[in-house]
Amino acid sequence: MSTHTASWAMAASATLHCLTGCAIGEVAGMVIGTAVGLHNAGTIALAVVLAFVFGYSLTMRGVLRAGVGFKRALRLALAADTLSIAVMELVDNLVMVGIPGAMHAGLADWLFWAALAFALIVAFLLAMPVNKWMIGRGKGHAVVHGAHAH
Repeated sequence: MSTHTASWAMAASATLHCLTGCAIGEVAGMVIGTAVGLHNAGTIALAVVLAFVFGYSLTMRGVLRAGVGFKRALRLALAADTLSIAVMELVDNLVMVGIPGAMHAGLADWLFWAALAFALIVAFLLAMPVNKWMIGRGKGHAVVHGAHAH
């Protein structure tokens, strides 16, 4: 197993990149699910699916622009982001469910938005050490950075 230099700044950058895709999908899923009156489980499922879709899409966008083919770009996105997105989604949805009233608050309710923002911050903080660990082992976003260099 190779080791790479993995600073907290690198981990924060990788986690912020992951958070961007997760947040777009998470917010879209929560907004859509809440707006159409889905049950909590349906809203969370939609948010998780969209978080993975947007997270992978953002990674693939950069890799594709670097000239990597679609199949390899998809494999790189899956390798780079799966664990990070999974940690973020697990954490932010547990936080949302754990905040009394957050899942039942309407889109015009400050509680919905404050809880969602808090959940994403907590998810970022707990996913960052995971990304640092992966980068230090040549996994995660270290793989994507290698593809950008080619």
